[in-house]
Order: sequence, then structure tokens, then C-alpha cells
Amino acid sequence: MLNFIDSNLFERQGEAITNFKYTLPKDTSGLAQEITKDPYNFDFIAIRQGYNEKELKDALMDNVQNFLMELGTGLAFVEREYRLQVGTTEQYIDMLFYNIKRHCYVVVEVKVVEFELGFISQTATYVSAVNHILKGEEDTQTIGILICKTKDNILAKYAVETSTEPIGISEYELNALMPKDFKGTLPTIEELEQGLSEDIIN
Repeated sequence: MLNFIDSNLFERQGEAITNFKYTLPKDTSGLAQEITKDPYNFDFIAIRQGYNEKELKDALMDNVQNFLMELGTGLAFVEREYRLQVGTTEQYIDMLFYNIKRHCYVVVEVKVVEFELGFISQTATYVSAVNHILKGEEDTQTIGILICKTKDNILAKYAVETSTEPIGISEYELNALMPKDFKGTLPTIEELEQGLSEDIIN
């Protein structure tokens, strides 16, 4: 509870910019909105300055339990880089989850840059593909959550209104940054093994 208070949970809960009100049934759109946050707090990971998208996703997966807690209750992790065969192409979803309360798949796309319009069509395509390929008869409509480093709220609002797929857009916070050359200051495996060998000899 204290962790939630410290991270301003109640100020962030349900604050993502979404089109759920227009794309989901009235009795479920509110629940879908409540599972979102804006911004998401990624301070549970430590990562170097100048990190790239892969490094951020790696760090999130290394801390998947904390990541699940930040995403919200009722979510189960399915797979990272989930492969979908769409026509003659292979598409890979950043992260795929399943919401037990809503009985639906949740497509999560993570970007380490400011929100761009093209992210909407990419996320919407993945949501539609999951509906066609994975969604079962007992499942409700898949939703997409796009988490960017920053966003222009007005642009994001207009962008989600162009999509017929349910999509939410949020930012993330990440303050636990290490120096850019931090990795270079750590000993390599070879250096550790050499040190151990020298200790044994001495």
C-alpha cells in the first residue's frame, strides 16, 4: 500500500488517453479504462542513460513481477515478442497479456521515443490480428496499450479517435538511470574468471 501511495497511484489510475468509450460496450469500457495508468512508473528497474528499446524491454522482463503489479491487478503474462502469422508475414507483439477480470487479451507496445501517429496503426493491427487469431468465444474484445516515453496529449487524443480498435496511450516515468558507460565499469566474465584463477594460484 505504501508503495502505491509513494507512486501516486490514485492520481495515475485510469488516466490513459483512450477511445474505450467509443470502441467497447458501455458496460465494459469503464472497467477497461480503470486498468490503465498515465504515467506508468518504471522506477523499479535500473538502466543506463541512453538506453534503447530492447534494453528497456529486457529490464522490464527481468522485473516482470513488478511490471505486472504496475500494469494492474488481474493481468497474466503470456509472452514477449509474441509471434503472429498474419497472411504471408510474421508480426511480433512487444508483450502480450491476458486480463482475467475482463477475459480479454491485452496487447502492450513499448516505445522509448515520443508518441508518433504511426504507432496507432501498428497497435491497432496487432489488436485486430489477436482478435482474429487468438480470441476465443468466451473472450471479450482485445485492447491495446501503447506506452511511450512522452506524448502530446492533444495529438494522442485525436489519434486514438481515428481507430476503431480499443487503444490507450500512456507515458512512462523512469528515474533510476545509471551513467551511460556503467556497463563498461563492470568486470567481464573473462575478467572474473581470470581473477578467480589468480586467487587459486596465489
